[in-house]
Amino acid sequence: MSTQTPAKRPNTFLELIFNIAIPSLILMKLSGDDYLGSVNALIIALLFPLGFGLYDFVKNKSMNFISLLGFISTLLTGGIGLFELDVEWLAIKEAAIPSAIGLVVLISGFWGKPLIAKIMLNPLLFNLELIYQTLSDKNKTDVFKLRIQWANHLLAITFVFSAVMNYILAKWIVVSPAGTAEFNEQLGEMTLISYPIIAIPSMIMLIAIMFYVVKSLTKLTGLTLDEIFNGE
Repeated sequence: MSTQTPAKRPNTFLELIFNIAIPSLILMKLSGDDYLGSVNALIIALLFPLGFGLYDFVKNKSMNFISLLGFISTLLTGGIGLFELDVEWLAIKEAAIPSAIGLVVLISGFWGKPLIAKIMLNPLLFNLELIYQTLSDKNKTDVFKLRIQWANHLLAITFVFSAVMNYILAKWIVVSPAGTAEFNEQLGEMTLISYPIIAIPSMIMLIAIMFYVVKSLTKLTGLTLDEIFNGE
């Protein structure tokens, strides 16, 4: 039996603190000339998600595609603010990142290697050997592949939702010129609001997709949840 220990993912609470809470508070409260100033506040605020991303990369010795795009997104946000580009670029950037992820998800399905299978069908979570053998014995393998393909499309739709909502939120909230204290404050506000408006609904969608995959497995294989999931 393998003794390989999987890399631990960052604590969700710490992700919220370093990627959302601290940067937002700095941008909203310390961007005025009486405090850090707009440029310094933006740089310091962006150092927290960038630093946390680098820490995660060093700790786990890897960075997946989605994490890489998040890292790039942070750099682009900093570039827009520091070079005082038109705020329209912020809205475009906010929509472009989840759109790129959604496109990769969609293409992975057409290539016959749906990304959702790699994300959800984890051998640490599922008893894949028993599942695949049972599907084969019942001649349900092709049916399950179609279900996974549909789930992959649903995952792509989740990112489309995120892209549209990101664009709307950026256009609605961030209206001040880049490089100003008002821009920083609005950027911080957008970051805070995006969590309940975009991140939480997206997470609910992912849970629903996960439920669909598990429900499909139990129906096609006839296995119980205890048999499908690894109990070790």
